[in-house]
Amino acid sequence: MIDRPSAMNCPRCPGAELVAGMTKQGVEVDLCRSCGGVWLDKGEISYFARSTKTLVAELARAKVSPGVLPSPVTGRPMQRLLLFDGIEVDRCQESEGLWLDKGELAAIAERSAVHLQVEPEGARQTLERRPDGGLTPESMRRYARDTRPLPNLFLRSMSLLVLLYGMLTALLIGLVELGYLTDLFALVIGVGFALIQFGLGPFLMDLSLSWFYSLDWTSPDELPPHLREFIAKVCQQRRMRFPRMGVINDGAPNAFTYGHMPNNARIVITRGLYDLLDERELEAVVAHEIGHAAQWDMLLLTAAQLVPLVAFYIYKAALRVRGKGRDNTAGARIAVAVGAYLIYIVSEYVVLWLSRTREYKADNFAGRVTGNPNALASALVKIGYGLAGRQETPARGRERANETERSRRPSLEPIGALGIFDGKAARALAIAGGGTATLDPAHLKGAMRWDLWNPWAKFYELQSTHPLIANRLDYLSRQAAAMNQPPLVIFDERRPESYWDEFFVDLTVLVLPYALPLLVAGLLAASGQPARFYWLALSAFGLGMGLRTWFSYRGGDFPELTVAGLLRNVKVSGVRPVPCTVRGEVIGRGQPGLIWSEDAVIRDRTGLIFLDYRQPLRIWEFLFGLMRRSSLDGANVIATGWYRRAPVPFVELRTLNADGVTRGCYVMHVKWFVATLLAVLGLFLWMRAGTGA
Repeated sequence: MIDRPSAMNCPRCPGAELVAGMTKQGVEVDLCRSCGGVWLDKGEISYFARSTKTLVAELARAKVSPGVLPSPVTGRPMQRLLLFDGIEVDRCQESEGLWLDKGELAAIAERSAVHLQVEPEGARQTLERRPDGGLTPESMRRYARDTRPLPNLFLRSMSLLVLLYGMLTALLIGLVELGYLTDLFALVIGVGFALIQFGLGPFLMDLSLSWFYSLDWTSPDELPPHLREFIAKVCQQRRMRFPRMGVINDGAPNAFTYGHMPNNARIVITRGLYDLLDERELEAVVAHEIGHAAQWDMLLLTAAQLVPLVAFYIYKAALRVRGKGRDNTAGARIAVAVGAYLIYIVSEYVVLWLSRTREYKADNFAGRVTGNPNALASALVKIGYGLAGRQETPARGRERANETERSRRPSLEPIGALGIFDGKAARALAIAGGGTATLDPAHLKGAMRWDLWNPWAKFYELQSTHPLIANRLDYLSRQAAAMNQPPLVIFDERRPESYWDEFFVDLTVLVLPYALPLLVAGLLAASGQPARFYWLALSAFGLGMGLRTWFSYRGGDFPELTVAGLLRNVKVSGVRPVPCTVRGEVIGRGQPGLIWSEDAVIRDRTGLIFLDYRQPLRIWEFLFGLMRRSSLDGANVIATGWYRRAPVPFVELRTLNADGVTRGCYVMHVKWFVATLLAVLGLFLWMRAGTGA
């Protein structure tokens, strides 16, 4: 696989540049407006095939002859392939991409092998640009002026804390009045949780990182000189002590901070940041973490998170404990439990929203103290999307990439709200190129489209501590424009369609196992059927589970695709997958530094992606991670499975081949077995009840 250039010319039309076009399948392709030809990167034709198996077989048996058309990627003559005994297409031997002339595309479509409909207006831009692609001065001013203002952080944080603790106080007062709590006990709950979590939390985190992760605490003198000087300068400006620095021996880039207050903050970074970011990007990431400490995010978020924690505790206690006052009834207990649970749900979303707001502020802080918002933006692209640059890894990165002890990634969930991005969503966390690599604008915009266009993205963001990467890139790009710097990326494309139809189909499939039995039970109740008929609801549950499994684990063929090619697919979700095969080198564990992490991260020439190793029993996964997972480090593997995005990309493994040894994952098989068992069992019990046996 060779590197794709940032701009490609049409093989048929000299001097005509290929432009992006969106297809009905939600995949971006490259097309020529003059001749109507289409360029498909390696494996992309499989997105449009009615029968991938037929198409793969046809490409394998196609007659090959020398061609004359230059490849848009390499500029060298492409091969001519004879398909379906009469249709000729062109293939780049180096990149394995396909060029389809307008007539060839129509001819293949008539053979019912491929259905490809391109909407060239799908990538239309809305800002006026110069001939070189940059913004005109007026567009730059308008772009910067349209930035949504960030709220006053202190006022918003304090008002939300007042709201959260107001709800909690009202709940505690209600419990006291109902006789479920004494005044003293209510006070102990509120103060006790605050003191324990805030007081012991950082020390417990220190122990956890030291015992279970490859963490080394580092003195300032051991840091790279540029980073040490940068941290010292920022801390002096903010009147902070130099933070305690820790490094996790892991190739995947990430960073987080924790502690009590600015003057005892800990900032932890992974070795991958040194390997894969340049100096300005590394400083920007550390500046983001210093921003969290300088803005007292650690204290405020800890205080905010106490509210849903206490509310949930009260909800569980109300279900167990009988009141001692005048309202000693089951109804009162249920009312208290419902009220506590509602406060728990509302406060959880309020805390998540507050966390996302503070992420924007930390990004803004990094942009100001570095004077270069694009540095953090490019780091986020590498960390959050897994996109590669177009140059080779620098010598330092190559040497470290060959170390025997390779990338092991910690689960950063305990400090996810203060990390560089959401640890719970961390599925694609690094890049293939080094710090000197140039990001491909086409690949970057392709990855951003899902964040900005797919309705699932907003659904996932509401449940995340961090904003979507695309939204953060937009803020940083506008900040750069306001500082008279060319933004890293300007996403001003218009959405070609709503994508809500796929969202509602996915949502229907997701709830099908629960909706079908409820529907069956409701129909049976309305028709007055005897009790034995209710066993059919069990069959309906099995049927719904089977339909969801069929939809979520589409089988057949698993065509080979690149990481960048997968990222360009908009119509994908956690429920709607893309079957694929990805080749690459294992560069790390799924959870950096965690000794029993079973997942993996692999790298191809276009980027990195997370491989989700799932088995029916978690103990199976744990033992594999603890005893056998390390044998994969540094191995070249062939991974087949289902590409999903929820909200960041990952591949749920079907098989993983390393050094000729194939390991399988059997979650899909167990789901099929359970669905079939429940459907058959429900029918059997219904018939058995009918015979009176």
